Amino acid sequence: MHNLLELPHAELLARAAARRDAAFGNRVTYSPKVFIPLTMLCSDRCGYCTFAQPPARLEHPYLGLDEVLKLARAGAEAGCHEALFTLGERPELRYPAARDWLDTNGYESTVHYVVDAANAVLEETGLLPHANAGALFPEELLALRRVSPSQGMMIESLNGGLEAHRGSPDKVPTRRLATLEWAGELAIPFTTGILVGIGESRSDRVDALVAIAESHRRHGHVQEVIVQNFLPKHGTAMWRSDPCPDDAYTEAIALARLILPDDVAVQAPPNLSDEFGHLLAAGVSDWGGVSPVTADHVNPERPWPDLDRLTEVTEAAGFTLAPRLTVHPAWAAEPLRWLDPKLRFAVMDRSDAEFLARDDPGSVFPERIKERAAAQVADGAEVELIGIDSSQWYSGVPVEPPVLVPAFSGGSRRLQGAVDEVLTAFEAGEDLDEDRIVTLFGARGPEVGEIAEAADRLRSEVVGDDVTYVVNRNINYTNVCTFKCRFCGFSKGPLSLNLRGTPYLLTLDDIAERAAEGWARGATEVTLQGGIHPNFDGDYYLDVTRAVKEAVPEMHIHGFTALEVTEGAGRLGEDLEKYLGRLVDAGLASLPGTAAEVLDDEVRAELCPDKINTEEWLEAHRVAHRVGLRSNVTIMFGSIEQPRHWARHLIRTRDLQAETGGFTEFVPLPFVHMASPIYLQRKARRGPTWREVVLMHAVGRLAFRGYIDNIQASWVKLGLGGARQLLQAGVNDLGGTLMDENISRAAGADHGTLATADDFAALVEPLGRPLCQRSTLYGRVDHSPHEVQPTVGAART
Repeated sequence: MHNLLELPHAELLARAAARRDAAFGNRVTYSPKVFIPLTMLCSDRCGYCTFAQPPARLEHPYLGLDEVLKLARAGAEAGCHEALFTLGERPELRYPAARDWLDTNGYESTVHYVVDAANAVLEETGLLPHANAGALFPEELLALRRVSPSQGMMIESLNGGLEAHRGSPDKVPTRRLATLEWAGELAIPFTTGILVGIGESRSDRVDALVAIAESHRRHGHVQEVIVQNFLPKHGTAMWRSDPCPDDAYTEAIALARLILPDDVAVQAPPNLSDEFGHLLAAGVSDWGGVSPVTADHVNPERPWPDLDRLTEVTEAAGFTLAPRLTVHPAWAAEPLRWLDPKLRFAVMDRSDAEFLARDDPGSVFPERIKERAAAQVADGAEVELIGIDSSQWYSGVPVEPPVLVPAFSGGSRRLQGAVDEVLTAFEAGEDLDEDRIVTLFGARGPEVGEIAEAADRLRSEVVGDDVTYVVNRNINYTNVCTFKCRFCGFSKGPLSLNLRGTPYLLTLDDIAERAAEGWARGATEVTLQGGIHPNFDGDYYLDVTRAVKEAVPEMHIHGFTALEVTEGAGRLGEDLEKYLGRLVDAGLASLPGTAAEVLDDEVRAELCPDKINTEEWLEAHRVAHRVGLRSNVTIMFGSIEQPRHWARHLIRTRDLQAETGGFTEFVPLPFVHMASPIYLQRKARRGPTWREVVLMHAVGRLAFRGYIDNIQASWVKLGLGGARQLLQAGVNDLGGTLMDENISRAAGADHGTLATADDFAALVEPLGRPLCQRSTLYGRVDHSPHEVQPTVGAART
């Protein structure tokens, strides 16, 4: 590796940048954090440090737990995800005041107090602790592993003769390397790094980086390596020393990128360089922790750049910026290996689908729930949140989402990288394959706006500017179900995972009466969905269909999921095609696409293990199309799955549409987490982020080009304000008015159970687009709501 030192500076940087691009693309990450300086006492006497202070300069030897939690809550309210615990190393070995404070408060050591403080922050605020407690022993690392998803310790240098480290027993190279090794053996996601310009040679830097790389190859635990430049500070032994020269600093960054394995991020602190954008050209892929709340207590004279500045500089260099957690994505994606069981949900609760941090603005606090009184559950919502409310947008919550579209007013595209390549290929007429779809789902920053614009241009070309909706009556005929879908907050039964609620089963007369009421209120469609009652045989669905048809002969019956019809046929021992044909004869006109969830059996094994599998769902719709029924494609996204699963879902349904032409629309359904059993069991995340919602609709529009013309937004899960944004990202349909929709309410959605034509008109009016009532199969409904024109162009084959 020392031969890298012989390369010309420009070539070294170019190689490093190319290596970074190959490993990380054009994405640069950072961690929104709050700094918690637990103690500024330290047993070491490093010649460059202003963080460490003697007891006489401090009001208290340690921050008390109340002060720690005050800082942490401020960080959570400001949208941070990380609580960085920084402290001096083992001050109790040097200062009696530290020893006395620990004894008085019942702690054996500083490290034991870090454990207690980190646990309090985790439980009270949900922030993820990152413990930076210095050179530790295995039992200390293990104790912290239970409360801190990641840990860190700078190697700084392996040159044991540096004057900068004189009088610093914990900076002995063998001591630092031992801690790094033990962290690997204990499977702790770890941050380390080097300090450049404290008297070490260029070869010393290479030696330190090689040692880190070798440790990572043995254990796979090093997430990131910080390359930090020395800056002299008044009041230190080195205050007259020269700062690290920029060429030496960028060389060290480039060396790190070329020496370290590709999965290790290279980090450079943005506040330690007056102009930090040029560091990207040396191979940086991470800016480290940036705090909107607290100063950099290690370098208090160097304020953090604000997020707007960090974004501006990053995007000006052709990169996109993404927040991350203390645990980098590759490690968060393997929680059984890298995370203590207590921490797995805490990490998931702040994750997006790529295991990066949720990127919507606003606070994120742990959600606590209580049962609602029996008299309060008539609307289906059986639990309510208590304690501090998060202020981020979530599906089903009456909080306006951040504005992501429209993001641009036109003009030529200014992106670079993989997303731009995919859009260029798409515009050349190429279909999106699985890998390209995954790439689009990873879009960040201005890339999201470009995808939304492309989707909206396609929408205009394919279906014009009309915004459509159907007036429908929703009838959920029973909430009793023999299946145990882990996401469902609606079903009841002896094996239900719900907290409370009253099972019900409507009579055929009830169903007929509700259908007639819907018709009287202008509905052209009745939507029938419910649980799989243990007493149902396949004839039940026939009886329901006949009851509705007899009550309202002209009503379009949109009913029964792939699960229901498959189960109905099975309980009768009847061929599915024959059974669906009988339903058509009875009056069934189309099938909803629900029960699809995510059409990937890896996901279904966790979400709905006893439900129909992917191929059975596809076969049910294939047969339905064959007997003359139309149906739609849905996807429930944002619980446990990843973008690769979303892409497979789109490809599989697109392939079936190419075969049958029977799908009328694509309907993304964001997971509503609040009262969902899998979330209450702490085994799912909080639904999708708003960026993911926008991308699901926009990428769906692009992926289904030439196959499915209509993209629908589910206002009941997104809110009307969210639906308005999506109408500028490829969506052309608002779905149904949904009189009495209870399934989303049971999962915790708070957007109501009914929208009116006036609601939709108010939503669409600012966009200057026509609002049109449609039939279920996309015929237009004029004047009288019961005079339905013939179906037009619902789908291509």
